[in-house]
Amino acid sequence: MTQDAIRIEGLFKTYKGAKGQPEKQALKGIDLSIPRGSVFGLLGPNGAGKSTLINILAGLVLKTSGKVSIWGFDQDTNPRQSRASIGVMPQELNLDPFFSPRGALEVQAGLYGVPKSERRSDEILRMVGLEDKAEAYARTLSGGMQRRLLLGKALVHRPNILVLDEPTAGVDIELRQMLWTNIRKLNEQGMTIILTTHYLEEAEEMCDEIAIINSGEVVVRDSTKNLLGRLDAKTMVVHPDAAVETLPQGDGIESELRSDGAVLLRYRVGATSAEQVLAAVHEAGITIRDVKTEEADLEDVFLSLTSSQ
Repeated sequence: MTQDAIRIEGLFKTYKGAKGQPEKQALKGIDLSIPRGSVFGLLGPNGAGKSTLINILAGLVLKTSGKVSIWGFDQDTNPRQSRASIGVMPQELNLDPFFSPRGALEVQAGLYGVPKSERRSDEILRMVGLEDKAEAYARTLSGGMQRRLLLGKALVHRPNILVLDEPTAGVDIELRQMLWTNIRKLNEQGMTIILTTHYLEEAEEMCDEIAIINSGEVVVRDSTKNLLGRLDAKTMVVHPDAAVETLPQGDGIESELRSDGAVLLRYRVGATSAEQVLAAVHEAGITIRDVKTEEADLEDVFLSLTSSQ
């Protein structure tokens, strides 16, 4: 068996256009491997192809061509095993309104062929914080509670891989913290986590590695640490002793006055030194009360890699 949780080779997906409309190529030869036991981020702008890729992994969308292996099982030759190896928490709330949370978990377990003696419905309900709502109709649950139930449904068959499609979009802080506590716990137990999110700070904090998809192609794949190191952009924040009348100027320096009176100076380490930036501050007649520098964050990397695509 391969040591990759997921291996994707030459994956294409083309959707037929409506009458008179051209075809749409959603995925354009994706090559991607995701190691076992990792927390892997899958990022990209809307329409980049992330959802199509996830739906192919989940067996909900048929690929046009290419090869997909999930936990060592080829999706074409071992569809049942590959599908049983993965659980997906979708972005959309797709619950039957007439099932209770316990009933929904039991039905989901039955669909995956989990024997009654091996089902963990009550354990899962406790984990996602729905123990006291076990017999309530799903339609009476709040949006946050329904998201918790989606996570529970994804876990009923003990998958080796858990895919979270925008799990914290539009949820409150309490639910977000609960989700991440559970995700960390599952990962510590050996589960591979694949995360798509628009909250880049979450990806920065949670993910070991990240792939950025744009226009159906992987534009970069690297460790989170290396991605952040790809930009040599820095920001120097200067807190002056008095109100600033003239902003510092210099080659390779962008300056901006913040509403609290601080001066932001953006520069690239490879072209401009911190000493040159400080010299420009002094030339502008600014006396420094305090100063600090800030590194680029994942949003800077993301924008730099997708804006020109």
